[in-house]
Amino acid sequence: MLKKETLKFIKDVADHNNREWFAENKPRYEEAKQDALNLISALIPDLSKVDPLISAETDAKKSLMRIYRDVRFSKNKDPYKNNFGVWFSAKSKGGNEPGYYLHIQPGKSFIAGGYWMPEAPHVKLIRQEIDYNIGEFKDIINNKDFKSSFKLGTSNALKNAPKGYDPADPNIEFLKLKSFEATMELADEEFFKPTLVNKLISSFRTVNPLIAFLRNAIDQ
Repeated sequence: MLKKETLKFIKDVADHNNREWFAENKPRYEEAKQDALNLISALIPDLSKVDPLISAETDAKKSLMRIYRDVRFSKNKDPYKNNFGVWFSAKSKGGNEPGYYLHIQPGKSFIAGGYWMPEAPHVKLIRQEIDYNIGEFKDIINNKDFKSSFKLGTSNALKNAPKGYDPADPNIEFLKLKSFEATMELADEEFFKPTLVNKLISSFRTVNPLIAFLRNAIDQ
């Protein structure tokens, strides 16, 4: 579980997003960061049992995303993120492959699994896999446990049918997708319970078939 002070620090970053405040509160950041790393370290061995491509020896630091924002090409010049992002994948670096994500942000935390905004060649391969194996894909997203916990994202989608696909295809809404991820909300109170690790691992297990489907699509 996490300490309540960790979520309070994240909230305070959002309220005081400037370098002067952050420098004064650097010790709080280091404590919050270590708290997050402790959680990640507890998750990795169990996640490796759910997904053998996640090494049980993964360094927790490789899964915790930087709190510092790259503001070079952004209108938002806030120097710090208002969340802790945790990413698990076969490479455990970046989001350029299917994987598992934990978003820690007071009032807006969530768990996710899938492949967020893949590059065009991978989108093409995933669409082909969905088209060829629509039954398997639907079995995954219509699974009782999956449907009761996760919601497949549909906001990142084409307005029209992608090239080469029939607009009248009964599964065209899936084929229009540009991003392939499922999310579930996580209440702040869950972070303070001793059952947190079990809850997260159970959620990752539920979304694992989607990740395996996406991996299979791009690894052919």
